[in-house]
Amino acid sequence: MHDQPKFYPQRGTDFYADGRSVRPQVENTVARTQLHEDTYFYTGLIDGKEGNGLPFPATIEVLERGQERYNTYCTPCHSRVGNGVGMIVLRGYHKAGNLHTNRLATAPLGHFFNVITNGYGAMPDYSSQVAVEDRWAIAAYIRALQLSQKATQADVESGKHVEPLTDIEEREGFAADFAKDWTLPATAVTGTPDGGVYILPTPGTQDAKPESKATPKPATAPAASATVAPKQ
Repeated sequence: MHDQPKFYPQRGTDFYADGRSVRPQVENTVARTQLHEDTYFYTGLIDGKEGNGLPFPATIEVLERGQERYNTYCTPCHSRVGNGVGMIVLRGYHKAGNLHTNRLATAPLGHFFNVITNGYGAMPDYSSQVAVEDRWAIAAYIRALQLSQKATQADVESGKHVEPLTDIEEREGFAADFAKDWTLPATAVTGTPDGGVYILPTPGTQDAKPESKATPKPATAPAASATVAPKQ
């Protein structure tokens, strides 16, 4: 097989009249999985800019699907309410984006689709895990989630009532401050050259101090209130 006649990449040949061993692609053919990838549905872009709309109606079924996919793939980092303090962040992973900042609250829907598709900063892409239509469903749910965290009685249909989580907390018998905002634990842990650990203080305090390998100091466990529901 090593000595059989064959073409070598980027080398010419006298077999074809044009002298090229690499043949041009057949006109109007599309590689598998790349059909229509230049459309808004597949890119979230309009003339190279992130669009601000769904490529299909935002029905209750779409939002429910978006919620289910968001809870599966997004909550470990962004949390159920989207504040960027998910469970793996509480355990030392890079803090995720807070979906309720002004920048993201006003970002177009195409931005969230684009980030899910291609990744952004410390966030990897989820194009292989989340189908195209589900990425749009997640983007729609994120917008609903953003609205829910700033909802007032005026946003609720007539006859319905908005009840503060603190009232529910008291009625259901939970401890005081059960519904307060989540916060990051005071310390995080990373390895030292000799196999010990660094205890990293809260930013803005003293420098991190290494502990010896023989007596590594365990990570400080987050307070119980760090994993409870935030305020509305």
